[in-house]
Amino acid sequence: MRRRSFLLFQFDNSYARLPERFYASVYPEPVEGPVLLKFNEGLAEELGIEADVTDPQRLAAIFAGNVVPQGATPLAMAYAGHQFGSFVPQLGDGRAILIGEVVDRNGTRRDIQLKGAGPTPFSRRGDGRAALGPVLREYILSEAMHALGVRATRALAAVATGEQVYRETPQPGAVFVRVASSHVRIGTFQYFAARQDVDGLRTLADYVIERHYPELREVEKPYLELLRAVAFAQADLVARWLGVGFIHGVMNTDNMTLSGETIDFGPCAFLDEYDQMKVFSSIDQGGRYAYRNQPGIAQWNIARLAECLLPLIDEDQDKAVLTANHVLSEFGQRFQAAWLSVFRNKTGLSSEEEGDGELVQALLAAMQDGEADFTLTFRRLCDVAAGAGEEAFLSSFKEKDKATTWLETWRQRLERERASQEERAAAMRAVNPAIIPRNHKVEEALAAANYGDLSFFNRLLQAVERPYEYRPEFEAYTVPPKPEERVLQTFCGT
Repeated sequence: MRRRSFLLFQFDNSYARLPERFYASVYPEPVEGPVLLKFNEGLAEELGIEADVTDPQRLAAIFAGNVVPQGATPLAMAYAGHQFGSFVPQLGDGRAILIGEVVDRNGTRRDIQLKGAGPTPFSRRGDGRAALGPVLREYILSEAMHALGVRATRALAAVATGEQVYRETPQPGAVFVRVASSHVRIGTFQYFAARQDVDGLRTLADYVIERHYPELREVEKPYLELLRAVAFAQADLVARWLGVGFIHGVMNTDNMTLSGETIDFGPCAFLDEYDQMKVFSSIDQGGRYAYRNQPGIAQWNIARLAECLLPLIDEDQDKAVLTANHVLSEFGQRFQAAWLSVFRNKTGLSSEEEGDGELVQALLAAMQDGEADFTLTFRRLCDVAAGAGEEAFLSSFKEKDKATTWLETWRQRLERERASQEERAAAMRAVNPAIIPRNHKVEEALAAANYGDLSFFNRLLQAVERPYEYRPEFEAYTVPPKPEERVLQTFCGT
């Protein structure tokens, strides 16, 4: 049998061909004792990457940055951003290095980035490193989101560095290998806008159109249509977040991609009991990025992108503002339609009626009052749709009256649907997960990993890779936390 080559990547690095002011060339800083913790063989196959998995030490050296693959052009991207509403004119990749791009088996260009690979010119006195916990958290969350059908960056590998990083306490270090459709963010545009670099803005916008929205190359107003395309992609994305109870936790403009992928799984978390103002992030003291605030923040972020694109949209500033504002209003309409579509599907409605939005909101209000678990409530509703399980559904609510009344109204609405009970229940189970990466299970896996035990991490990955199936062996991952297991805060990994 022929041994697979360690020419891992067939690189074609388009971002490195942009002007030098777009990035800083920088090489990863070698680490002491890299050890491969996890390698995503399925994703590697999808990317057309060849790897000899029988030599994990060699893989670890490459993914830690000790060995730079042939054809790589390592760089740190320049960008700015609004962080919790305050503008910072220069951020950039302070602990992440883009080693190159590959074109996957579907013809899609994908970035390969090392997070925690050492300092860059944008590190701002930081060490450029990452701790093991945040690396494994991003691995779990990004792969779980992908399995849930939500657009997200992916995890190719996680490597322990054999070194300590120092935050509040010493922690084991690690490197995360992230795959993204691209790492261009709203903050990337803000970087050039802050410098009044219109040529840079045009070059970046043309690059994004070519890479992500090639259908816009020949339209009459490509930069206005770019704004609309990004706005709609983000509206659809946030609607999907809300549909699975996801709270990003740090929706700064430098954490919103032009491609429409979820990126940067720092203090993110999933709802247990439904609370529309729920916040987990320890750094979100004012609730800016609470569950219900995410659509409004996404629109606010798109407004910041619009400001950057104004010089490209129209030479007449007033006309540019007018047309950009129209796109912002369209964002709201697009989000409302996407959100209602998501929740119609979750509640088994295949047709559209005028009062459907109120029906969904009534269920959410009952869940809020009854402190009902978000994921479990919708999953049990699938059983009710099949003609059983009403008692279990109502048991999710501490206050049952509203839920009982809602069920009566919902059943009346279903009488106007054509699907059979079996068809409806099957369709609902395909969009209401049995398993999410529950916060207490994530923390359990990370705590064990810090003591060298990866079994909880690997078991959780197995659980979340098929979230819409009920598998008895993963029953423990389907239930809410006990009171003593509840996670009240999550933390950023910087």
